[in-house]
Amino acid sequence: MTQETIATGASAAPTQYVEVNGHKTAYRVVGEGAPIVLCNRFRGTLDTWDPLFIDSLAAQGFKVFTFDYAGLGLSAGEKTYDAGALAQNTIGFIGALELKNVVIGGWSLGGVTAQIVMAMASDNISHGVLLGATPPGHLVKDPEPLFFELASKEENDFDDFAAIFFEPADQGSVGSAQRAIGRIMQRQDDLCPSVPADWAIDQLGREPQNPMFPSEDVLNFLKNTNIPILHIGGDHDIIFPVENWYALNGLLPTMHLITYPRAGHGPFMQNPENAATQIGAFIASRTKA
Repeated sequence: MTQETIATGASAAPTQYVEVNGHKTAYRVVGEGAPIVLCNRFRGTLDTWDPLFIDSLAAQGFKVFTFDYAGLGLSAGEKTYDAGALAQNTIGFIGALELKNVVIGGWSLGGVTAQIVMAMASDNISHGVLLGATPPGHLVKDPEPLFFELASKEENDFDDFAAIFFEPADQGSVGSAQRAIGRIMQRQDDLCPSVPADWAIDQLGREPQNPMFPSEDVLNFLKNTNIPILHIGGDHDIIFPVENWYALNGLLPTMHLITYPRAGHGPFMQNPENAATQIGAFIASRTKA
């Protein structure tokens, strides 16, 4: 296990490295307390997390770990967006740091990864926290083509950022987007290279699919697990509509759903302190049966 440096805040957290499956994995850690490991979104790196959200989780008593998947950002290795491989990468990261009784979290593609991690390593997972994620199986509401159009651009401007992660029809949400991008851009040193757009969209696919996450095994796991799981979504998520979780009402015994109004694919960036408080309260009040 490496010697860790605990930073006072996410914007200043130093990048550290640990060997996972024969390659160096880049990670950052903020706070002290129960470990929460966050799996990143499509085209996400260490630098795309909202630092206020990370710091707010730390204020709830968590030791918050973010990391770059193999071959992406500052991590070495062969890159892939195969969700099973990402889950193996995540489990290897948890093992390399010798973390126990972990809260596994994930945003978007990271939420798919987190579900697989729960299914594969359930004995070491205390809770699941999904952010703007999709359930396994058939969807009652498809993703919007707009996401694939914007996600395939090599560089995204502010309007793209607001359209993907917020609700551009609402001025309050657009204001939240402006504040969030300002927080994310605070970090100026030790930055990650961007994930190549063409490679990434080829991995995901260039048009909506149904299902987006075809795994009967993980769906059956969710139907039978004793791990408490929280999903936080926005009411207008253009890639992973929250309606698909509500369609499973009555089938997932430990799933709790929170939906923010006038919000998009990054609801926790629109409400970072509130989301962290709700996550903290959920974890404090729910334990494995």
